[in-house]
Amino acid sequence: MGKVAFLFPGQGSQAVGMGQALHGADASCAALFEEANTVLGEDLRGLMFDGPEADLTLTRNTQPALVVTAMAAYTLLRQQSDLQADFVAGHSLGEYAAICAAGGLSFADAIRLTRLRGDAMQKAVPVGVGAMAAMLNMEAALVEEVCQAASQALGQVCVPANYNTPAQIVISGDKAAVEHAVALAKERGAKRCVMLSVSAPFHCPLMQPAADAMAQALAQTPMQDLSIPLVANVNAGITTDAETVRQQLVAQVCGSVRWEASIRAMIAQGVDRFVEIGTGKVLTGMLKRIDGSVRGVAVNGPEDMAALAELL
Repeated sequence: MGKVAFLFPGQGSQAVGMGQALHGADASCAALFEEANTVLGEDLRGLMFDGPEADLTLTRNTQPALVVTAMAAYTLLRQQSDLQADFVAGHSLGEYAAICAAGGLSFADAIRLTRLRGDAMQKAVPVGVGAMAAMLNMEAALVEEVCQAASQALGQVCVPANYNTPAQIVISGDKAAVEHAVALAKERGAKRCVMLSVSAPFHCPLMQPAADAMAQALAQTPMQDLSIPLVANVNAGITTDAETVRQQLVAQVCGSVRWEASIRAMIAQGVDRFVEIGTGKVLTGMLKRIDGSVRGVAVNGPEDMAALAELL
């Protein structure tokens, strides 16, 4: 039998109604929603269940909402199966849930930090100044080339932000530079480049003020060594060391998410089953495009436990 990895999704997986089935499934899952409300001093649970969607998609709300749902799903999974993870990984924001699941951060601190992270990212760049675009079916080297060319031509920031799959790389930076990179890519034969509707240009040097804010907050937050090795976004490296994890969470704000490399690193370590824990099936979909030979299942609520049992 091969090894198992737990994956935690990031921004983009949120939806009104998220976590509702988990809340109803079990008292200890429900308690997490109450605790999050207490930590934030507001009704995040109500916003998650009933919307409005426009408020839920604000970064400051989306980030803690995804962590609550992920940790509730993780709690349910641990109660209803004896499955142990050999590795954890989270996509961008999902890294906070992964670290919490591996015992590095308390749940309350993960909620507090992700609210702060959402606020800091939103404040770092005024709305409309930055942009992100998905470059589809383009070689990484070509994406890097058009980013560099656009950056030099305009004297602005434009970098690869997410190396998601061999067929999807997301770029980020100043709006004009990102649009220029998209135009250059099309000139060079790219079939599809899509501007994304995001509230800020994540994972690029424009996020430095947010990285500084997170460095300060993380320095004051207790962190334990992890009980399950984490495969980190910034370098696809494997670590359990609390201090390293702390530094990587700061570097992650401006750094690229090396998701494809992270998945490949886990496969190289013998992982052949992946469980996506939280909201949606985005990471399970990416997994198929990275390596079709491994199996993945998403656990969003009680209704997914049968599919999980089948995977095992």
